[in-house]
Amino acid sequence: MTVFVFIRKRYTTVTGGVYRMSCILYIILILQQNRLRWYGHVLRKEDTDWVKKCMEYEVEGFRPRGRPKRTWREVVQKDCQARNLNKEDAMDRGRWQKLIKVGC
Repeated sequence: MTVFVFIRKRYTTVTGGVYRMSCILYIILILQQNRLRWYGHVLRKEDTDWVKKCMEYEVEGFRPRGRPKRTWREVVQKDCQARNLNKEDAMDRGRWQKLIKVGC
């Protein structure tokens, strides 16, 4: 079986770089939307639910030397700050969906 890979010329031009960057930014926004959708889902769960307990759990002990790895919670907090969202917004499901939706 032979597979042919075609590279279009527009990707190698200067405007292609802008096109590629806009695609990357759109992908970042989609990932951010998916993280926030899951975060809202977990926040609306009952306090006794194991998923919510896992999200709020603080691990005891020391971190290894060097720069600490970013946690999922830190990434979601930055996403919320970028969109000016808070936990109270997530309690209203319809409003939350409108706030996190990515426009085309």
